[in-house]
Amino acid sequence: MVMPEQNVEGSPDFSDLSLTTLDRLYASGRACPRDVIAAIYDRIGNAVRPGWIFLRAREEALRACAEVEARQAAGESFALYGIPFGVKDNIDVAGMPTTAACPALERFPTRSARSVEVLLNAGAICLGKTNLDQLATGLSGARSPYGACSSIGNVLYISGGSSSGSAVTVAAGHVSFTLGTDTGGSGRIPAGFNGIVGIKPTVGRVSTRGLVPNCPTLDCVSIFALTIDDGMRVLALIEGFDAEDPFSRKRPGPLDAVAGRLSNSLRFGVIAPKDQEWFGLSECAALYKAACERLARLGGTAVEVDFTPFKEAGRMLFDGPWIAERRAAVEPLINGLEDALLNVTRTVLRTGSQYTGTTVFAGMHRLAALRRAADWQFASIETLMVPTAPRPFTLEAMNADPIRLNNQLGYYSYFANLLDLCAVAIPNGVLECGVPMGVTLLSPAWADERLADIARLLGESQASSGGRLAAPVV
Repeated sequence: MVMPEQNVEGSPDFSDLSLTTLDRLYASGRACPRDVIAAIYDRIGNAVRPGWIFLRAREEALRACAEVEARQAAGESFALYGIPFGVKDNIDVAGMPTTAACPALERFPTRSARSVEVLLNAGAICLGKTNLDQLATGLSGARSPYGACSSIGNVLYISGGSSSGSAVTVAAGHVSFTLGTDTGGSGRIPAGFNGIVGIKPTVGRVSTRGLVPNCPTLDCVSIFALTIDDGMRVLALIEGFDAEDPFSRKRPGPLDAVAGRLSNSLRFGVIAPKDQEWFGLSECAALYKAACERLARLGGTAVEVDFTPFKEAGRMLFDGPWIAERRAAVEPLINGLEDALLNVTRTVLRTGSQYTGTTVFAGMHRLAALRRAADWQFASIETLMVPTAPRPFTLEAMNADPIRLNNQLGYYSYFANLLDLCAVAIPNGVLECGVPMGVTLLSPAWADERLADIARLLGESQASSGGRLAAPVV
């Protein structure tokens, strides 16, 4: 749960780093950005920090705060004045190392990614680069030479990945939000296992200029935040067509958002029992059922979907020609350096060489048919609600069987970008082992705002019923 803004003495304790809370503190004069950043560094301390690959020096971060404070005092205004954030270490920040969790690839870019440039210009304070599955290849958070990330709820369990550090640093109260990436679930699964919000925008809505490529036709910058409002506020700042990004897209029309209560005509897709997969942890099924029932009580009508095209599309990401795109994208980076990769990363990437041009085109043609089938499904529903992941695994189990279990994690997420869907992942309770679980709402491209409206109301209904939405700040 989000902790109170004040301690018993009445002074801010900065446990709640949500944008609304920090805005209010700054406006009231009860705190300045330097106070918040100093408290965060005290909180992080000298403990082992697997969530961070690179943490900016405290003095440097405080100087950045002082500069923003001085500029505001001189009359400038900032949309994210003094808001602390982190950046997944496959996204460039000028002057900070970019490694993509492969030390042999370390470089120091002189220019930040476009999304980071926008945030810095808005007055946000970047604290550093967050951990990830190497080359963003994985969904576990356990594939990094900088250390595995655990769920904020139980250190024995995976955090989810590949944006593992981006999720755990938000959940641990180190930053207000982070940037991650999402090709097959990396911006959603870590949100689910850490009790926070994950925003996966429409592919191409946010520029990927400055991103270490994974699958360029599918990659997107994602956002981890404490609330949906925070995440959507950040998205509204960093979105926009970028002529320097060949995969950037122009919005086809105005924003599609209808704030307020759900209409009685809302129809939402659910996974039929025959298609539900929990991979041995049936406790997760009850949480999903409860979320479906809450949305129905809000006025929605549940409709069982044919999950076949979603499953088939999802299998294409790692068991189809898109693994060849992944290999092609990173080939210039890893050429001659394959021995520096983790064994599991090297194994996954090598499978990309088995696909020929004919199989790639056959896959593209089949995906076009699957997209049409998914469109047909969405013609009768406004959103599809799925578990964010089937279940969590222990770090021990994941390390013993990294590829098979990783693919199980992607059962409800792999298909989203292939089918051109946007998504919002929200908390949905906590398992007996202490690991948070989430649900994800998906809709066709460019319905991000309307999707956020539905997710916001569903999250509010969970909170009002006394459900635990997030792990505690530590």
